[in-house]
Amino acid sequence: MQQSIEQLANLGVQKLVPYQAGKPVSELQRELGLTKIIKLASNENPLGPSPKVLAAIQKELSELSRYPDGNAFDLKAALSKKYSVTQEQITLGNGSNEILELLARAFLNTEAEVIFSQHAFAVYPIVTQAVGAVAKVVPAINYGYDLKAMLAAITDKTRLIFIANPNNPTGTYLTEVALADFLSKVPENVICVLDEAYFEYVAKADYPNSVSWLKQYPNLVITRTFSKAYGLAGLRVGYSLSSAEMADILNRVRQPFNNNALALVAAEVALNDAEYLTTTIALNDAGIAQLKTAFSELGLSWIDSVGNFITVDLGRDAASINTALLAKGVIVRPVANYEMPNHLRISIGTEAENAFFIKALKDVLRHV
Repeated sequence: MQQSIEQLANLGVQKLVPYQAGKPVSELQRELGLTKIIKLASNENPLGPSPKVLAAIQKELSELSRYPDGNAFDLKAALSKKYSVTQEQITLGNGSNEILELLARAFLNTEAEVIFSQHAFAVYPIVTQAVGAVAKVVPAINYGYDLKAMLAAITDKTRLIFIANPNNPTGTYLTEVALADFLSKVPENVICVLDEAYFEYVAKADYPNSVSWLKQYPNLVITRTFSKAYGLAGLRVGYSLSSAEMADILNRVRQPFNNNALALVAAEVALNDAEYLTTTIALNDAGIAQLKTAFSELGLSWIDSVGNFITVDLGRDAASINTALLAKGVIVRPVANYEMPNHLRISIGTEAENAFFIKALKDVLRHV
């Protein structure tokens, strides 16, 4: 019998379900014909790119017929200066998601095991399964990481451990003391990936300065992004900091010119725009407080978050509430695929966007 195209794919890929991104505004407009829609689904920066970034992009437009700098010297130099690492310790990705995929391609095979937590970022199981490796999912404690159980799950087949700090979609975080103790017990032949996509938002005194651990742990990889706090989600720029040896391996499997020219100049400017970052964080802090007040008034509980989103417990299946919110022009993120069917994740918007969502939620809860 003739094989289907699907049967020709690797076994891990055959069983994959494609990642479902947040619904675009244009899609909801096509479906429902709404004129006012707010999107609070993908943890994007509601301010948009900074004026300095837009000016840098405008200046670069005349060079679009040229390939970008494949080694991204200027951006790496800026990152090197900011974090006191060498350029040889930096790997750039098309978003930090690509770094996660590079790690899987470089270090995993069908015999390898990968450890991550329940309620952790959806890309971890995707990159694991795509290469046919074995996922070991450790149950969470209060929507956070059980580091002792993760250590206990390590075997001689373990190659990667993924830890998001803060975690998406729960917004929980691990302290410096807890993570330092964990890293000291991870075998040196197991690679620990600290995914810090939201670290700029964290104002906790006990949040770790993970870069300081790189000299001690050559098996540590820190991934970060310009998509969230820097407002460049549409340009897809991420990076990792690691030992130079680790970065050399990742750069062997990285595609040439994986960052476009506009993304490179935008990221370099954004990295040094301290005023924009300060404004972003202040807006986010105010928005979290605004939503918490509303949830409290509605008698709803939530998971305390240090990111730019907050996950609310509706106390019932959230699917119908999400559908009703869409009908009112509000796009948020269901998280049933994270084993959280009663929750919705709400990205922090502007004060007006948050208010629009709150009004819609109140209306929906009165009728659902």
